[in-house]
Amino acid sequence: MFEIYDVVIIPLILGIVELFKRAGVNKKVLPFIALIIGIAVGVVYVTDFDVKQGILVGAMLGLSASGLYSGAKNTVERSDE
Repeated sequence: MFEIYDVVIIPLILGIVELFKRAGVNKKVLPFIALIIGIAVGVVYVTDFDVKQGILVGAMLGLSASGLYSGAKNTVERSDE
């Protein structure tokens, strides 16, 4: 099951999505990439191939990473003004 130290997966997903961004992927697609990576990690790593639970946990991880990314981006943009 999901352990508290698995929360470090969120910044890891964030870093991978940042790599996609720097590679030139359209910014509108990045949240979907975070979601897909989160689900993959949830199914394979967190729940050991329990697909139903992995999708739920992975969606939480991917959406959390996506929210962290957009929240940090909005904070940086506001401080630049």
